[in-house]
Amino acid sequence: MMSFDAIVIGGGHNGLVSAAVLAKNGRKVLVLEAADDIGGAARTEAFAPGFRVSSIAHVLNRLHPDVVKALELERHGLDIARGDFVPSVALSKDGPPLILHGAYGEVLTGASSSEQTAWKGLRAQLLRYAGILKPLLARRPPDLGGMSLLETASLGQTALALKRLGKEDMRDFLRVLLMNVADLLDEQLTDDRLKGLLAFDATLGSHLGPRSPTSLLGLYYRLAGETGGAAGAQTLPKGGMGAVISAIRAAAERAGVAIRTLTPVARIIVAKGRAVGVALDSGEEIRAKTIVSAINTATTFFDLVGPREIDTGFVRKVGNIRMKGDAAKLHLALDRPPQFAGVDAADHKGRLVIAPSPDHVEHAFNPSKYGAFSPEPVMEITLPSLADPSLAPDGACVLSAVVQYAPYALRERWSEGKPKFLEAIMTQLETYAPGIGKTVRHAELLTPADIEARYRMPGGHWHHGELQADQMLMSRPVSGWSGYDTPVEGLFLAGAGSHPGGGVSGAPGLNAARRIIAMRG
Repeated sequence: MMSFDAIVIGGGHNGLVSAAVLAKNGRKVLVLEAADDIGGAARTEAFAPGFRVSSIAHVLNRLHPDVVKALELERHGLDIARGDFVPSVALSKDGPPLILHGAYGEVLTGASSSEQTAWKGLRAQLLRYAGILKPLLARRPPDLGGMSLLETASLGQTALALKRLGKEDMRDFLRVLLMNVADLLDEQLTDDRLKGLLAFDATLGSHLGPRSPTSLLGLYYRLAGETGGAAGAQTLPKGGMGAVISAIRAAAERAGVAIRTLTPVARIIVAKGRAVGVALDSGEEIRAKTIVSAINTATTFFDLVGPREIDTGFVRKVGNIRMKGDAAKLHLALDRPPQFAGVDAADHKGRLVIAPSPDHVEHAFNPSKYGAFSPEPVMEITLPSLADPSLAPDGACVLSAVVQYAPYALRERWSEGKPKFLEAIMTQLETYAPGIGKTVRHAELLTPADIEARYRMPGGHWHHGELQADQMLMSRPVSGWSGYDTPVEGLFLAGAGSHPGGGVSGAPGLNAARRIIAMRG
């Protein structure tokens, strides 16, 4: 029987980061991945002959700088230059677009001078406030019952950052913290295109509308991330998200990590309340002192550990995690690059957003509350092959879009609803890029149900659980167990369902590995 110091279940980016950090600390580590390739929802995949695309995640905006540094990712081929930041383009049906350039709107074009001034003030305020939350969203959340010196220092830093704001700013930070994003935007801005873009960004990937309480938190979460050292910056990696995975894999393998694909885990072996190994679907058993689950929290406990091994209170908490996805992913293979009205050639390489106003985003959200999709969906579109021609045949183009709102539990079922939803999306695209429909060679639409099946994500939710106030920080994945350890000794969590949440950050994987190292010396 084979034996390792640590077995990591799941070869997504968090699993690979966790494995690499543990291996660099001298552990003998094995990664087990059920699929035929690593990377999970951040793979680059072919979806039509000659056309490749980032599977689910397609914009890099929060890869944690500690991950880049600890794994020396630049040495392993990761290349993020400040000049590669992509603009965010708020598309308009009846006029020119509005564009945030640089690191999330360092420069705003297409708006009035008064709106530019208002945005400059609001952007600075949002970045200041996100900066206060940043240390809390970067490290292991404090254990309020028995805080270590490091955790006390981390909370102290946050308190100090708050104090530095000054009395008025501190009051305002506390006032707006749990506000809805639409109200804040209405207070400070007048341009519907800018407000629509920000409302979309605040609610992307969540079952929230702009007028839902606490929806502003989503914008803070986005702005607490950074790329190339700049807060809120975004980039489309050359080679797709798979290029990021390749760099992490190279770092892991250099550190000595063994990776096995097509190797599903059937169960985690628990003896006397302690995880001691895994049993594979094949019947093979592998032992290890530490088991790290970088997959979904519910799958870990209900399918691999089994509810009999854990107390009913914990089982109930895990069962109550809200993780029904609301976003679909569209891939189009196009004969030629589309032309979005009013958008110049350079900005077609950016992030194109259809969200004309906060009210439009709210109206798109409303049907999802009742198990229906919007006839006028909102979406984030990228054309990655414009910057990286290797993703499509000569002259052709890849379109990749994240589309909201697409309720996991569609009332009419996705088998009937999917063609209608695709039609609604194409109608929206046609309005903003006339003639695009005639250039489609192949379309792939992944609903949350498809995402669940293909990427083993219950509910098809890319955060593995709603990123809302009651499921963040000390309550992620469940209250009392937010620090990567679990009620099963020797079993740790390192997936997107752990603190701080989803997105390609690597923070859950990094923090889990650091926790294991700190606990075991």
